[in-house]
Amino acid sequence: MLLYHGSNTDFEEIDLKNCAPSKDFGKGFYTTTIFDQARAMAVRKSRIYGGEPCVITYEAPNDILERKDLTTRVFPNTSKDWAIFVINDRDRTFADLASPECNTDNKYDVVFGPVANDTLTTLLTQYRRGFIDSDILLKEMEHTSPSDQYSFHSLKAVRLLKKIGTQWIK
Repeated sequence: MLLYHGSNTDFEEIDLKNCAPSKDFGKGFYTTTIFDQARAMAVRKSRIYGGEPCVITYEAPNDILERKDLTTRVFPNTSKDWAIFVINDRDRTFADLASPECNTDNKYDVVFGPVANDTLTTLLTQYRRGFIDSDILLKEMEHTSPSDQYSFHSLKAVRLLKKIGTQWIK
């Protein structure tokens, strides 16, 4: 399976220490199966942080989510469970690290699911603050565009990625 990572710089080794905390599925290395999604992220990162936009392509085992040597969490689509997981991982004050509904402590080697884009982030914020209930959240999530992300949270998982090459975005 091919996975793409949008960046503002090329690199050979993935260093999990350089990954930002409080992302959708916790601190980790994020990829997608959708090239255009990675390209858009590369352009965004370059605009914010400088550098040159590029998409780094990796090969990963097709069975990465079914492997017995990895702890994985899979969200096939947006759902209430996915929303709670994202809310908990993005909340810098979330303290129930033992909960299976977060990956703040990197208990999962790999997590797969939709991206909480700007529209979804707004919905999640409204839900968390009590402005909308779970029924409205779920109904509105049905109208978002498809996306995906594979996030890698352990050295064991990152080692399964084999860099194929880098494409610079003009």
